[in-house]
Amino acid sequence: MARSRRRSSPIFVSAIAVLLLVSSLAVQAIDAIADEEQDQDLEELQQLLAIEEEEEDGIAGTNLHPEVVKKAQGIVFELSNDNAMRIIEGNEYVLVLGYAPWCPRSAELMPRFAKAATRLKEMGSSLAMAKLDAERHTKAASILGIKGSPSLVFFVNGTAQPYDGGLAGEEIVIWARKKTGAPVIRLLSISSAKEFLELHQIFIVGFFKNFEGPEYEEFIKAAVAEPRVQFAEVNDLSVAQALSPGIIKRKHFLGLIKSEPETFSEFVGIFKEGEILRFIELNKFPLVTTLTELNSATVFSSPMNLQLFLFAEEKDFKSLHLSLQDAARKYKTKIMFIHADIKDDNLAKPFLTLFGVEADKPVVAAFDSRSGSKYLLELDYTPANLEDFCDGLVNGTALPYFKSEPLPQITGVVQKIVGRNFGPVILESSENVFLEVYSPWCIDCEATSKQIEKLAEHFQGVGNLIFGRIDASLNEHPKLQVVIFPTLLFYPSGNKSYPVKVSKKASFEALVAFVNKYVGPEAKGLSSEQPTKDEL
Repeated sequence: MARSRRRSSPIFVSAIAVLLLVSSLAVQAIDAIADEEQDQDLEELQQLLAIEEEEEDGIAGTNLHPEVVKKAQGIVFELSNDNAMRIIEGNEYVLVLGYAPWCPRSAELMPRFAKAATRLKEMGSSLAMAKLDAERHTKAASILGIKGSPSLVFFVNGTAQPYDGGLAGEEIVIWARKKTGAPVIRLLSISSAKEFLELHQIFIVGFFKNFEGPEYEEFIKAAVAEPRVQFAEVNDLSVAQALSPGIIKRKHFLGLIKSEPETFSEFVGIFKEGEILRFIELNKFPLVTTLTELNSATVFSSPMNLQLFLFAEEKDFKSLHLSLQDAARKYKTKIMFIHADIKDDNLAKPFLTLFGVEADKPVVAAFDSRSGSKYLLELDYTPANLEDFCDGLVNGTALPYFKSEPLPQITGVVQKIVGRNFGPVILESSENVFLEVYSPWCIDCEATSKQIEKLAEHFQGVGNLIFGRIDASLNEHPKLQVVIFPTLLFYPSGNKSYPVKVSKKASFEALVAFVNKYVGPEAKGLSSEQPTKDEL
């Protein structure tokens, strides 16, 4: 069942992207080309794109014949300011890829788009596929509603519709077929099942004896509604078992098949569109998903509330993959397991910054989208520690993680407060506490800090008063929910649950008067002035 995937040569992917970006000759309608020439063009394009599947020591694609490149470009229309609307309005269905020549994601998507066009043409699809250099042809980009690069926009009889499919070649093909009237593929023979199996990494299979009935109708509704996963239908058990030997005879059944160790997941719910769609969402990802720029939106929109991340370099991930996969199998549909490469600054760094941890070794962290809580495996990575961590997540016994700097060794007139001592120093102490909450990038924080230092020196020696300062970018506490900096909070000794917010614009005299109100007659420089309500 499992099928190996060969890694594409990055150099070749870039070469193909450049080749496909080259301005083509004047666009010719596909239906004007003779059938024999179409077949020849298609075969040559397949040869061109097949090189991407090979691992070569040299530079792939450097010896491509210019004539092959020219014919390859005929598969995908090249739009411009002059011809864009003519092509859009001249075809019932058009899928447009808007790109920018400098955009790495455009370069990554372009070969996939071309491969999808090849496959759709093989299948006789009526969909026209086109690409537009949105940076060069700004007028056409504006008219077609292309915003950002890369962008995919679908047109039906000249009217734009959003593209909500995947960005892999197979996913583009699936989405396009469903939108053009083929949501389900019917498999009636073992040979067709085997051929189908070679083409799809993940799919839904439904068994219905006569392809009719209320359950079948809900199956079709789900097939139309799910844009990313191919649906197949069978009415012969031997055909179904050619897809997955584990399928057993029933009146009707539905299952999801993937090309990985956990190959078959059977649907055991009620045959309703919503139930089927939820089953797909909970089961469609691999046991361990590798996070990429192209799948990040899909991963983060998963309905699984608990997501566990392993941040590790590729070499470390290879050694930990099996144990992570075993845990993912045990907590399937309860926790989504994700790997992010530590070296990918765009994907991994924001998360690691959120936790305030240095990634000098593999890091295991988790998020709960229901509560917004985050969790960190602070013990060494072992299968036993990982399982205990997952048990805590599922059972609700895991303690949320709040980042903190190390405990300070030296304290000054204004004490350094961190996440770990916020409770003992602020909430659990018997003193009044005047706290400054800041962040390093705050423009106004420096002036406020000087004001607070002056205030702390003024009250130095008062026994029931503490001045503190906390960097909220590096420290967290569940009782400190501040998003605007600087923020000044005063925690009265008699009631730490409701700190008083103090205006950062208050004058020094007003601050002195405010503190005097709480610290009593033993304070120096008593003032008869009382702070107004606006100053608190």
